[in-house]
Amino acid sequence: MNKTLSEKIFANHLVEGKLKATEHVGLKIDHTLTQDSTGTLAYLEFQAMGVSKVKTQLSLSFVDHNMLQNDFRNADDHRYLQSVAANYGIVFSRPGNGICHQVYLERFARPGFTLLGSDSHTPTAGGMGMIAIGAGGLDVAAAMAGEPFYLEMPEIVGIKLTGTLSPFVSAKDVILSILKRLTVKGGVNKILEYFGEGVKTLSVPERGTITNMGTETGATTSIFPSDEVTRLFLKSQDRENQWVPLTADPDAVYSEVIDLDLKTVEPLIALPHSPDNVKTVSEVEDTPVDQVCIGSCTNSSLHDLKLVAALLKGKKISDRVSLTISPGSRQVLENLAASGDLIHLIRAGARIIENACGPCIGIGQAPSSGAVSLRTFNRNFKGRSGTQDAKVYLVSPETAVAAALYGKIVDPRKLGDYPQLSMPDKLFVNDNMFIFPTPETIGKTEIIMGPNIKPLPAFSPLQGTLKGEVLLKIGDNISTDDILPGGSEIMALRSNIPEISNYTFCRLDADFAKRALQKKGGFIIGGENYGQGSSREHAALAPKYLGIKAVIAKSFARIHLANLINFGILPLTFADKQDYDGIAQGDSLELDTGKLERTLTVKDTTIGLTFQVELDISELDKAMIQAGGKLAAIKQKQQSS
Repeated sequence: MNKTLSEKIFANHLVEGKLKATEHVGLKIDHTLTQDSTGTLAYLEFQAMGVSKVKTQLSLSFVDHNMLQNDFRNADDHRYLQSVAANYGIVFSRPGNGICHQVYLERFARPGFTLLGSDSHTPTAGGMGMIAIGAGGLDVAAAMAGEPFYLEMPEIVGIKLTGTLSPFVSAKDVILSILKRLTVKGGVNKILEYFGEGVKTLSVPERGTITNMGTETGATTSIFPSDEVTRLFLKSQDRENQWVPLTADPDAVYSEVIDLDLKTVEPLIALPHSPDNVKTVSEVEDTPVDQVCIGSCTNSSLHDLKLVAALLKGKKISDRVSLTISPGSRQVLENLAASGDLIHLIRAGARIIENACGPCIGIGQAPSSGAVSLRTFNRNFKGRSGTQDAKVYLVSPETAVAAALYGKIVDPRKLGDYPQLSMPDKLFVNDNMFIFPTPETIGKTEIIMGPNIKPLPAFSPLQGTLKGEVLLKIGDNISTDDILPGGSEIMALRSNIPEISNYTFCRLDADFAKRALQKKGGFIIGGENYGQGSSREHAALAPKYLGIKAVIAKSFARIHLANLINFGILPLTFADKQDYDGIAQGDSLELDTGKLERTLTVKDTTIGLTFQVELDISELDKAMIQAGGKLAAIKQKQQSS
């Protein structure tokens, strides 16, 4: 008794450790998920482990990120992913089938299961009562090889929902409200567990919106109970037999409880350039808008787009606005077409684009210079849209439609009567865009590797003393987009580490990669929440390739911290954060790593001072770093077994 829902699922999957906050635990992973941006590297890593077949109950490979085929590189990567899936027993979701999180929620998510995904928004599946965690590709590859997933046991924060949302207020406004309270680092090493009477008023897609964007708080994951609402969703997907009821005990104990009365939530908006820069829509009304993008893994469900269609029915978008809509899955698109809702989107002037991530990761639909773009997405980091000086705002579908119609930011409650949606009890379900492995393909399929797919670089074990220059000093909330940007040009190089490394920090310091190679590596100094954002392990692997020995920061985002460890980069935090101020770019540092103690001493030989840093990681993590990274450590383990 006294157990939270998260604790119950953790307990059922515990391999190592104790369920106590800050303890390091190992979890058995039931399902894994990759997408093409991170998956290509993950499968190269999996191949290097020498395992003949995935050892999970289910592993899936999605193509949903970089689908723009300007030349052979993306097409080659997609062909590689399909051949790997067939050979190793992985379900392959073909390009055009939809965004991994939306498709997984529809067709594969199961209450009580664990999911590890090489995408930071994997917690979307928490809307189905799962422990779903985003991680680097190497961690996912290890899980596919049968290894436990190791993490620090998070604190479990209860979010008690009461009341009902008012018309024109949506799940997106709920999570923006939470972000306003917690900020982009307030959820680090925490699970956000929702409970209370208000939960039953939210559909599974609405819950998925909330758990999806809970990632932006830095949370390990977010989770809702599995209840009658969950059963009905699974029934609509012809999967009712997979439903089980799952809730926290009535007397469950949380590390803290946040109360949120849904009827008090207003339409909210995140201003540039951070998801936690939240205000009410009414505070920024009348701001002219140039572009509106509706979609992404946050707001592209059938529920979202039927609402958008109802609000646009019989209307025409503003002449000054470009409106794009990207359905989250082929299932969503088919059901919109079958119900007659799709025509309302087309007649209003929307551009229907592919069922993919697209604009959310800067691939297509980059705004014009200096434009204001309202997006139903989850991130609005500077430059992520593909236009460096664009001003990107994050909003609900309702607020997005209001802006598209008026050509400016408008409180959506001014649109009139709220439409009454009728969701079908049974959806059109068609799985013909999945390729399922068979006994005839597993272990018998040729792996096809195009010329842009390069071998993984090998890294040496940790040296006894690290010496080098501070190659870059940066501030707070540096994202993985800042470290290694997305976009079609750079992401096409995701399987070519030597080439993609040239873009490391390119938007912050165009000479960084060249300088790092000339200096034979060195150190990076960062502020708070270093490495927030996506799970892309390229943001750790590329710096490692350039010779980065350690990152010394005030604090780290969870997934990036793990990725640094996985590739043998020391993640160090200032024992006294004021020491950050005394270090300058160009200073020479020395660090004795002969023994990886909790507290280490760094010498700044340029100014003749020393300062203390903390290495707050597990003994297992230390062993991986000393071996040269996780892949080297796994190889050592296999050779000795």
